[in-house]
Amino acid sequence: MDAGGGASSSDARKVKKRSFDQMVFVNRTVTMEDIQCYGFDMDYTLAVYKSPDYESLGFEMIRDRMVSVGYPRELLSYTYDPSFPTRGLVIDTTSGNLLKVDSNGNILVCSHGFRFLKGRDVHDYYPNKFIQRDDTDRFHVLNTLFNLSETYFYSCLVDFFTRCNRYTNLPKGFQHGDLFMSYRSMFQDVRDTMDFIHDTGILKERTIKNMEKYITRDPNLPVLLSRIKAVAKVFLATNSDYSYTEAIMNYLLENKPTLGGEKKSWRSFFDLIVVDTKKPLFFAEGTVLRQVDTDTGKLRMGTYTGDLHAGTVYSGGSSDVICDLLDVRGKDILYVGDHIFGDILKSKKRQGWRTFLVVPELTKELQVWDQKKSLFEELKRLDVYLAKLYKHLDSGSQECPDIRTIQTRMKVLTYRMDMSYGQMGSLLRSGARQTLFASQLLRYADLYSSACINLLHYPFNYLFMAPPVLMPHESAAQHAADLALSELACTNNMVMGRN
Repeated sequence: MDAGGGASSSDARKVKKRSFDQMVFVNRTVTMEDIQCYGFDMDYTLAVYKSPDYESLGFEMIRDRMVSVGYPRELLSYTYDPSFPTRGLVIDTTSGNLLKVDSNGNILVCSHGFRFLKGRDVHDYYPNKFIQRDDTDRFHVLNTLFNLSETYFYSCLVDFFTRCNRYTNLPKGFQHGDLFMSYRSMFQDVRDTMDFIHDTGILKERTIKNMEKYITRDPNLPVLLSRIKAVAKVFLATNSDYSYTEAIMNYLLENKPTLGGEKKSWRSFFDLIVVDTKKPLFFAEGTVLRQVDTDTGKLRMGTYTGDLHAGTVYSGGSSDVICDLLDVRGKDILYVGDHIFGDILKSKKRQGWRTFLVVPELTKELQVWDQKKSLFEELKRLDVYLAKLYKHLDSGSQECPDIRTIQTRMKVLTYRMDMSYGQMGSLLRSGARQTLFASQLLRYADLYSSACINLLHYPFNYLFMAPPVLMPHESAAQHAADLALSELACTNNMVMGRN
């Protein structure tokens, strides 16, 4: 739900109506007047990478690296298809399947390579259409936007080896002579390759060489940070190293000086800057806090134990150190990030920070929802109809309603809705059922929006008010009360009409 409250009626008349893609949505009430400190991640939060160009770059680097270390050259024919992957998918490293599940592990969508499995095929792999999500040795959740490239390449691998007649398909991988390629080893190779292109800096080098192609430069970002800094403390906490952070933030925040004015350093927008944070470890015990020499990018020896100094950049540390240096605690802080696990879940569970999740996919989700909401409305009507069929049955009832036609129609509607978003469907739902990603968003993100820049559309004393949520028994009681009021109103109208 979009926020409510916060501004006076006279101020509200002056504010233009926000479009859907400018809105901030609320899971738990946040009084912005109480926020004393704002924290920001960099990648995919302040630095918005252009999709699908950036995912395509990552895919090509993974693909080329995998071929260079011995994978078949035929893989070079694959190109990135943005319509296939979405965040929040689960890779089954035993069977090679890509799964979309709900919060309990119930399977919503299942694919093997690019072949989508239905009915009996899914049952053969998962007899209960269910997975044990806590079996993290077998099931790996791919929650970040950086994961999209590797998600798609893993599907390419499974697709290639499944169709290549040189390899024999086995339950846990592929055989070629005395060589066995397991789904697990393939997944580990993709993970290692993704780590390689990040750790060696080759992806960052390509990004810096062509920032206009890969990064959105929003002229309102300096405006937002300046306005926040006028009312609260601001810090940057990123897993990126200093040299990359310097290049990206320079590009985003340092404009040419106006006539007679001075050029403003990007570091001046923040009270505290911490690089190499190693989140999510940052939200637990953390690492050694060191000062960064901003002239050379090198770290100074020893653990930093002094006070906070303007313009100083630090490396490592922990969320506790952030609180100490800025003299803020828990709910004083609103932390803005894109990583549901590394940024939002851990900062919420371990520190009690208020959280703002950036969900760039929300722009498309809202567009499709607006265009296809009639399908969802029909799904809801069918749900109500099914409920009515069973409403007056009890343990003595012998008849069993035939609902096969209704169930078939509901499956058709769900499929049509899913395909409107992409091959794997919506990030947040499958028909009327919410995904694992959606359940985590609802549980751990106090606020969420398609971009952090949308904070610019709200005053900093705003009251983001969460809607009241009724439990099923409360909804039933409320529905009964509403019916009684409706019947009373009808009776009164009839009496008045007679008079």
